[in-house]
Amino acid sequence: MIDVPGLDEHIAQFPVYEYRIISTDALPVDAKVRMVCQQECERYGTTWACPPGVGELDECERFCHTYPWGLFFSTVAEVRDVMDMDEMLATRFSHEEITSQIDAYLTQQGLDTFVLSTESCDICEECAYPDEPCRFPEKMHPCLESYGIVAPTIVEREEMEYMLGGNAVLWFSLILLRK
Repeated sequence: MIDVPGLDEHIAQFPVYEYRIISTDALPVDAKVRMVCQQECERYGTTWACPPGVGELDECERFCHTYPWGLFFSTVAEVRDVMDMDEMLATRFSHEEITSQIDAYLTQQGLDTFVLSTESCDICEECAYPDEPCRFPEKMHPCLESYGIVAPTIVEREEMEYMLGGNAVLWFSLILLRK
């Protein structure tokens, strides 16, 4: 297991609901997740943070395994109406900021990191995909699903909450870690 000094204290300053350090050996990757991206997401094929821009699924899985550990965590956001997709999606930006701050802390601790989160990337007004390389690869957080990772399987295996009910929304990130 990887030891990150001060991680508990650092994470405690954010509305992180739960977190686990997990081994990437058992990352659940499924091509069906990519199929959902292709069939249901309007961002598919329009950004470097989404398939096919992130690479073939087997490449993504091999890449994830070059990092032996991952910090898998959720943040909680409150909304007035969970059925209001615009309101719910607006809370994602706070999660991404928290993810970036936790990633910066891990990097300061001397760890090499790679972030997978909720984004299909909104950094640039217009993505350079597919004609030019990503302008900000160090800031871009591809979404978990773009790498075929099945977050509910991790949640279940790690005995975490997936849905809180009421007007609470949980967002998930995985920050891959290596020394």
